[in-house]
Amino acid sequence: MAARPTWQGHLRLSLVSCPVALYTATSRTGDVSFNMLHKTTHNRIRMIPTDPETGPVDRADIVKGYEIEKDHYVVVTPEEIDSVRLESTRTIDIDKFVDAAEIDRLYWNDPYFLVPDGKVAVEAFTVIREAMEKAGKIALGRLVMHQRERMLAMEPRGKGLVAYTLRTFDEVKTPESFFDDIPEVKADKNMIEIAAKIIEQQEGDFDPSEFKDHYEEALRALIQEKGAGRKVTVEEPKGAEVIDLMEALRRSLAGDKKAPAKAVKPPAKKAAAKHSPAKKRA
Repeated sequence: MAARPTWQGHLRLSLVSCPVALYTATSRTGDVSFNMLHKTTHNRIRMIPTDPETGPVDRADIVKGYEIEKDHYVVVTPEEIDSVRLESTRTIDIDKFVDAAEIDRLYWNDPYFLVPDGKVAVEAFTVIREAMEKAGKIALGRLVMHQRERMLAMEPRGKGLVAYTLRTFDEVKTPESFFDDIPEVKADKNMIEIAAKIIEQQEGDFDPSEFKDHYEEALRALIQEKGAGRKVTVEEPKGAEVIDLMEALRRSLAGDKKAPAKAVKPPAKKAAAKHSPAKKRA
């Protein structure tokens, strides 16, 4: 396997364990990334570590520090960081099994592939994987990765396991803190029925190959045009138009993909005629 593992250690179910390797299941190699250049020379800008008092600093002289109060730091050495070792630093210990539906989607994070690390590990790994598949539940464990202990949710997939890091309770914001401010509105039944029919018309199978990053494609086209020396015309994207909701629903149901006409705004109320102040009697 050409890919480099993100983490290596052991997977353990009670007294059964085996060496495993964790690989990232996604890739961002195709992303468009920009470099910072000087406006005039177009030379690439170098980020040089600088001390506000002494000037540029050699990377060998940089240490890690944690700010415990304003401008007051505790310096921690790599050896001291390595000394803080939990069992989950080298071992994924399966703590419990739960139903997948019990885990709120807000907690699911990055996916990884978990595979046996070496031929000797295959038998024990297969026993654990097949036992998990028979249970039909999600296995929960912990591991230390990138200087953080993370909860891991694991499920069988093919001959291996797919593992997802889970966000902690403190990382997930409560929906109520955002949704409670949404005003209570009683939607029109006819509108709901039309919207439901539109949803039925658009039902289909999930095909990830259909989803492409159109923004990135547009960026690449822009770069290609600029690279060829052609002038690029900058156009402002059109904003959403204010439309009549019922008209939009009906036209959507009829398969009209054109933008609905703008809603006719109600006429403004005439301002009350101003009366000239009565002249004072002599």
